[in-house]
Amino acid sequence: MSRPAEEIKPLAKKKKKAPFNYSPYVRGGKLPHIWCPGCGHGIVLKCLLRAIHTTGLLRDDIAMVSGIGCSSRTPGYVDFNTLHTLHGRALAYATGLKLAKPRLNVIVTTGDGDALAIGGNHFIHACRRNMDMTILVYNNAVYGMTSGQASPTTPPGKISTTSRNGSIEPPFDTCSLARAAGATFVARGTAYHFQELEKVIYEAIMHKGTSVVDIIDACPTYYGRFNKYKSPTEMMEKIEKEGTVSVKQVDKLSPEELEGKLLRGILHKSDRPEYCAEYQKLMTKVQAK
Repeated sequence: MSRPAEEIKPLAKKKKKAPFNYSPYVRGGKLPHIWCPGCGHGIVLKCLLRAIHTTGLLRDDIAMVSGIGCSSRTPGYVDFNTLHTLHGRALAYATGLKLAKPRLNVIVTTGDGDALAIGGNHFIHACRRNMDMTILVYNNAVYGMTSGQASPTTPPGKISTTSRNGSIEPPFDTCSLARAAGATFVARGTAYHFQELEKVIYEAIMHKGTSVVDIIDACPTYYGRFNKYKSPTEMMEKIEKEGTVSVKQVDKLSPEELEGKLLRGILHKSDRPEYCAEYQKLMTKVQAK
């Protein structure tokens, strides 16, 4: 028997979530950006801004520091305290800034070449000290700003302007290097898995100590073209299907299925004394003498 019409209540319409408003975090007049069509850096920037918004931090409480490279153009577009510094020296500047202004939440945006080649020594010691800062390594396995030379993360056999017959150098695993050097938060995300990446960046910012996030990204202009990818979409699909696997899936996969894969998610998290706090204790002790 059918119910009387007056008893039938219309289904409530599900409210659509309003689009995220990026404008409060972006400097006026700085867009459009310089990144190439298909580059994943714009995706990473959007993930970063949404993560910052979720933290509830005020813009004036954030300082963003970069070196030189495609990823290092990020501070030019955002309305925080920003420093665009020298090639490979972002972490040196960030260290000085954090010591001078410990209240600031310091975020470093750097590339695989900027952080791990010319800046490799600074990277190791930043992790060793465990100063409270977030290091985001935009990892596209190539020097994208200076014509596509091989970087410390270029996979074996891949073509670049400095490895025309394929790279013969073993690449760095950014996360293994960071953990071995002493970083207390180590994670990996990708420009393809943007929802995961946003959450990982949020966790990294909220962590007290040195946080390193290796972000697998795509450079279609050089790496993609040299290595015969047909489109940026194909590069992203490879990241999704072949390049990485979530830490949540590890137990379900065989060693053969994990061969050659990079793990995504939070790979390491620990607690130990933060550098600025220990420095302040030392200064208090010295001044009391």
